[in-house]
Amino acid sequence: QLEFRDIVSFHAGLQRGNLNTRLRKLDEKEDFSAIILAAAGLRRMGWNSRIGQILSPTDCLYAVGQGALAVEVRAKDQEILELVSVLHDRETVLSCIAERAFMKRLEGGCSVPVAVSTTLKDSQLYLTGAVYSLDGAERLQETMQTSVDFPQEDADGPNDAMQHVGISAKTVPHQAQRAAEKLGMELAELLLRQGAGQILTVARQLNEAGLPRGSSGRAAPQVPGPHLA
Repeated sequence: QLEFRDIVSFHAGLQRGNLNTRLRKLDEKEDFSAIILAAAGLRRMGWNSRIGQILSPTDCLYAVGQGALAVEVRAKDQEILELVSVLHDRETVLSCIAERAFMKRLEGGCSVPVAVSTTLKDSQLYLTGAVYSLDGAERLQETMQTSVDFPQEDADGPNDAMQHVGISAKTVPHQAQRAAEKLGMELAELLLRQGAGQILTVARQLNEAGLPRGSSGRAAPQVPGPHLA
């Protein structure tokens, strides 16, 4: 069973630095068993032996757009949009649109605990979304799906009207992009009906006040001893 500790509160310096610096700090500290890092970065450095466990979405959902790479382009610069269109990955585009729409409807951001997981299987886009209180005592999580099986439309190219939550992807059918955006919005609406708005409002207020508390107003529990994170 995983137990997570807020490393900002306990050891502000542990999360700073490059990979080798972070791993050295981990090795030097006795009150941590592990830290969470991107497996891709460790593999790129040839440090596969330092990977003790791969966390799946069933273990831990991830942040909106986690791991996705994008190129920022002027909305009406057709030449550059055409140039970068060959870089589009359909699953990544649809996943990011759904996740960003989910976060936008929740009015989320870096200061509130919103997490997601998106998969594309057999032309069905599955989106799991969750919101949490800061101490983890309250959680709302649901999964929805939609079909994204649409043919590619004939169009002159992306423009302002064809953007979806700030994403333009000429090689991905716009009907599929619209379906992904609608999926994210509908999942957010479902969680809002269940009380997500109140949880996130309290989380924002506590974050702005700098208080390590959850939505109930209780102080966040302190977990003593060695700890897997």
